[in-house]
Amino acid sequence: MMPETIVDHREKAQALLKADAEKILRLIEVQIENLTMPQCPLYEEVLDTQMFGLSREIDFAVRLNLITEEQGKEILGNLERRLNILHEATQNSSDDL
Repeated sequence: MMPETIVDHREKAQALLKADAEKILRLIEVQIENLTMPQCPLYEEVLDTQMFGLSREIDFAVRLNLITEEQGKEILGNLERRLNILHEATQNSSDDL
């Protein structure tokens, strides 16, 4: 049985990583709302930088055994799916113009 503090640290690490993923999604939503199109180099630069930073955070948490590699992949995969949905919605709305 794991000590309660280890479980608490693992839950906190996973919650913090999910919160960081949410921040990235919100940042991209703000960029899109301010008419920065997904084809814009600035948009891609911000997205790439943020995704790289999150992946490094996840790698660090995995190395500390705070989350599993599968949990890390799930966090990144979920964010990527949500960003794709956002991107498609933006493309569809710009096609309607």
